[in-house]
Amino acid sequence: MMYKFGKFVSKNRILVLIIAILLLFPSFYGMAITRINYDMLTYLPEDMDSMKGQELLDNTFSKAATGMLVIEDMEDKDVQVIKEKIEKVEGVESVTWIDDFVDISVPGDFLPEEIRTTFYSDNSTLVTIQFEYPAASKETMDALEGIEKIMDKQCFLSGAASIIKDTKALADKETPIYIALAVALAIIVLALTLESTLIPFIFLASIGIAIMYNFGTNVFLGEISYVTKSLAAVLQLGVTMDYSIFLFHRYDEEKKNTDDRVEAMAKAISASASSVSGSSLTTIAGFAVLVIMQLRLGGDIGIVMAKGVLLGVICTVTVLPALILVFDGPIHKYNHGTILPKFDKMAKFVTDNYKILLLIFIVLFIPAIYGQANTEVYYNLDKSLPEDMQSVVALNKLKEEFNMTTTHMVIVKGDIPSHQVNQMIKRIEQLDGITKAVSYDKYIGSGIPKSFIPQKFVNMFENDGYKLMLVNSKYKAASDELNKQLEDMDNIIKSYDEENVIAGVGALTKDLIEVCDIDFRNVNIASIVAIFVIIMLLFGSISIPIMLVSAIELAIFINMGIPYYTNTSIPFISSIVIGCIQLGATVDYAILLTTRFREEIRNGFKKGEAMYITLKNSAKSIVTSGLTFFAATIGVGIVADIEITSSLTTMIARGAIISMVVILLLLPAVLIATESFISVTSRYWRNKASLTALEREEN
Repeated sequence: MMYKFGKFVSKNRILVLIIAILLLFPSFYGMAITRINYDMLTYLPEDMDSMKGQELLDNTFSKAATGMLVIEDMEDKDVQVIKEKIEKVEGVESVTWIDDFVDISVPGDFLPEEIRTTFYSDNSTLVTIQFEYPAASKETMDALEGIEKIMDKQCFLSGAASIIKDTKALADKETPIYIALAVALAIIVLALTLESTLIPFIFLASIGIAIMYNFGTNVFLGEISYVTKSLAAVLQLGVTMDYSIFLFHRYDEEKKNTDDRVEAMAKAISASASSVSGSSLTTIAGFAVLVIMQLRLGGDIGIVMAKGVLLGVICTVTVLPALILVFDGPIHKYNHGTILPKFDKMAKFVTDNYKILLLIFIVLFIPAIYGQANTEVYYNLDKSLPEDMQSVVALNKLKEEFNMTTTHMVIVKGDIPSHQVNQMIKRIEQLDGITKAVSYDKYIGSGIPKSFIPQKFVNMFENDGYKLMLVNSKYKAASDELNKQLEDMDNIIKSYDEENVIAGVGALTKDLIEVCDIDFRNVNIASIVAIFVIIMLLFGSISIPIMLVSAIELAIFINMGIPYYTNTSIPFISSIVIGCIQLGATVDYAILLTTRFREEIRNGFKKGEAMYITLKNSAKSIVTSGLTFFAATIGVGIVADIEITSSLTTMIARGAIISMVVILLLLPAVLIATESFISVTSRYWRNKASLTALEREEN
């Protein structure tokens, strides 16, 4: 079947390339209209209290997006002018400042302390901007641009919308750099490890087409996250390069047996399809299990990458063969030497010292597991952004000058009497770390008719059957102190009504931590089980999956444990997805090694000789693939200013090298030592020739 398909592709190579090029046009259109989501917290499950609170803020209090403008060293009359200009910006619903409550001619000392400290701090004043649309919407982004034109060097605008805007600008600027760097470094590695001068460019053309198809078909998802957008092309390049290398090497082997290039390619496609499909299946499974995460960002990355690997496989057996046949002459005309050795010495070292290496394999689990379990993970999203980013600078000023490290929005049922609301506020203010609590009932109470109060002020705190309280905390989001504070606040407000909720970055981040703890455990178990089953079916064995998964898990533990020993912390998303990515992407190396080892055992060689031959012949492909994966990702890790992107790609790059070393040095020792056990627990591990060799060895 695959031979006939390969024959068709080879004979109709020009038609295949024409179709491939034509399909790029709808892909470009799909890319252009796919929405990019820059708000990480929107990926939390919608049934969580913090998300319910966020929805109430958006729908009831029109707090879809709020900006906090800190203005330093400016007279009140000039602040008033800026405020009036901002109110006229399209997309701005309202602007709140001290002049909404008292005339600015009233000296600050005459103002109630709560009011004064809300709007003034030393030489700074605070202006609150309410937008009409959600933080990540185009309308709010446009409004921010309009506000920035009004601001001068004394103004600092913070808030979720500002951070999203700056993140978008940085990600959009850096993503093309990531791709260019990945391509350049991959070309360098391929040029140094492959003999043909032209073939690296052919590989990249084929993979580039697959990447375009992947990004174009994201339109059916509606949107993807900026993290996925930043990483997908680089990861797809890294994890699918193996398939191109396998096909090209097989084509060159088949050419030695026939002068007919079409026949050679048809056989190469047929022979490669089974190994590529088996290899890609584990990679697809590694990404696909991310879909089970409660944090929907995992599903976002998982679907896009699983789809990308599948499209990469399709292009490997269609577009790549067509390109190779069209450029066959130049590909084989311009050759050069490679830097890779023959690996004879390494193969001899491993087979001669497999008992020592087996002991090292077992002992390494102890520091690796301990380091991985104790690696510090952070959840504050602002920590992942550059310190000199305008919105981060403004956020830090807000924290320092107004002691607004974290602001909680407490939403309670509107039928709760004023005296109970005031009682609630007093209890909240007594909690450790609470610096201020603001509500309508606290300042106005029931003694003054609402008709006497500006409707703008009333709507800020009471609307559609709900009341809003703003509570400032001196603790940082994601800290243990803040999470304890939120638990205590939640107990207080729910003692008055179970439907009362807390919204805001602090509550969202607390829920994020709880979700990620569950996701980390579930995703790792699911990925191990899925890949275990695939390997079991591929080899017809119970023992081989144990050996292979154990080897990759050791590599993952080492990779995840390094931050602990280097005293660094990693972003939450890295701790969840790195295991799936590294397991799915590098278990291919283990499968390749084990398949060749089984082949040599079946050829009648003793286990030591079989592994020697295996390493000598397979090491080049594994090293080339591992170095290419490393090169495609390490450049991004070095240059990325967004910490989430930098940390994730650095760990993926490091994981590729660690997995490569473990599979070349330690896995062979495990396979040699357990070969007899493997033969008993595996179907068709040996044939008659290998059984005869075993009998000779035992005698």
